Amino acid sequence: MIIDISSAQIFQKKNLILKDVNVKIAAGEFVYLIGKTGSGKSSLLKTLYGDLPLKEGSATVCDFNLTTIKRKKIPFLRRKLGIVFQDFQLLTDRSVSDNLTFVLKATGWSEKAKIEERIQSVLEDVGLGAKGYKFPHELSGGEQQRVVIARALLNEPDLILADEPTGNLDPETSEEIMNLLFDISKKGKAILMATHDVHLMNKFKSRTIKCEDSALVEVAGLVQQSFTATVSKPVIDTEKREGENL
Repeated sequence: MIIDISSAQIFQKKNLILKDVNVKIAAGEFVYLIGKTGSGKSSLLKTLYGDLPLKEGSATVCDFNLTTIKRKKIPFLRRKLGIVFQDFQLLTDRSVSDNLTFVLKATGWSEKAKIEERIQSVLEDVGLGAKGYKFPHELSGGEQQRVVIARALLNEPDLILADEPTGNLDPETSEEIMNLLFDISKKGKAILMATHDVHLMNKFKSRTIKCEDSALVEVAGLVQQSFTATVSKPVIDTEKREGENL
């Protein structure tokens, strides 16, 4: 399992945000994370990438034990993750290639030829193979988000955490980004995507989990605008979902 959480209590300082969290996500799974603002989505994501400590319960992410992980090991956990933000967070004074070079050097890459080869590979993966020389302001919003996805793929992560990745994009561009993310998941990457975009969720159907009333529940059926669904039930082990259309 890429994510395996059992009986976890998720806190912000001393405030209990989510209680008794149980969820498993396997390689190649695409899972939506939904819930009202303040329901715990961000706290869950922050726990997964080591920004919030896990004090109660158990969890492993990409084979790292979140209960026992030392602070000095968190950068190694994050190298196994790719994070896609809504607001891009690109360095505006550097070209696309230089943005990606910065990340690779920060994570231990040193050989120029290998850096250039890896950058070209991920840019081709996201359909921007000829745009490495461009600066962020020269790209459309959709192209900038593709750069962000390329950045997330640089270190060949097992898991991509996407936080409202289509939030700043028009509907057509949003669908292009969704197609790209689903293509990535089909290559074996687990993707957990926080979103409020009900239209996209119902068009690109996949497994959905919801933060609600301080708990994490599995959602079945079409998602409604208010994030009420036809059925909600406690999150279950994905190994028991064989045969379901996720």
